[in-house]
Amino acid sequence: MTKTPTFRRRLVQAATALCALGAALPALAQQPWPSKPIRMVVGFPPGGTTDVMARVVAVPLQKALGQTVIIDNKPGASGNLAVSEVGKAPADGYTLMVAPISVQTANPSLFKPALNPERDLQPVVSMGHTQLYLVVRKDLPVKSAAELVQLAKASPGKLTYGSGGPGTQMHLVGELFKQQAGMDAVHVPYRGAAPALQDLLAGQIDYYFDPASGFSHIREGRARLLAVTGTRRSPFFPDAPTLAEAGIKGVELGNWFGLFAPAATPAEVVARLSREVAKAVALPEVKQRFAELGVEPVAQDSATFHKTVADETKLLSALIKERRIAID
Repeated sequence: MTKTPTFRRRLVQAATALCALGAALPALAQQPWPSKPIRMVVGFPPGGTTDVMARVVAVPLQKALGQTVIIDNKPGASGNLAVSEVGKAPADGYTLMVAPISVQTANPSLFKPALNPERDLQPVVSMGHTQLYLVVRKDLPVKSAAELVQLAKASPGKLTYGSGGPGTQMHLVGELFKQQAGMDAVHVPYRGAAPALQDLLAGQIDYYFDPASGFSHIREGRARLLAVTGTRRSPFFPDAPTLAEAGIKGVELGNWFGLFAPAATPAEVVARLSREVAKAVALPEVKQRFAELGVEPVAQDSATFHKTVADETKLLSALIKERRIAID
């Protein structure tokens, strides 16, 4: 009986040690991020600008992180399928999305029932930016954006402009242009930018806002560039004025592309991704490949990119409401 207190004491000590070990196991099991492959979801088909940008950045990113970066194309519903999948994924930094920011800024106002990417996703870092290029068919009798507006006002509803489809950035910028210029023109939607460009070249539509896909046709004179969106001139066509310089203010909207993550992704993971992507888009080989797409590499950190998203959301939600743009 004299040994019982000692035995009990040792038993308590052993139990305490086991409890401490059990509490420590999760921390011991948790490995530093990243410890397995990372999946970057792209909500558009292979070969498009978003897909190519994701694949170009993935190469230096996986070298920097020491893990494979897998591109997973989930096209459909203007990127909404990808938004839904990534928004519901574990917020552990292993499921990300590369997308134009329209998936957060325009889609919630365009699609019913409305998505809530602002709640489910967070901007991590921007990767690049494209201006949109006001291009007219070569035989349209105008030589400036101001002359195009005058022609439209002289014959309301007679001019036609194309886009890559309802709710695309091409469409929304076209409506913003009409709103700010106080003119009217008929929207002709296509299933993508390529057929819109082909019909412009064939003279079937009068103008459109090119998303940097018609550069060769502009340079070879098969289409005429009048002006560009944005706050400064395009590095690809420095002689073309901005719309503001042409006297039409308030049409600065371009197209941002960036990396997004589930909303609760740890801050340290977001910060690491932001730094590594910024390094990647600064590489000469990445800059060169982006330039071939008409994209300027611009790496806004998470806070700055979040403000860009918020500002554009405010602008587009008001535009969509005012112009009564809807997609069933």
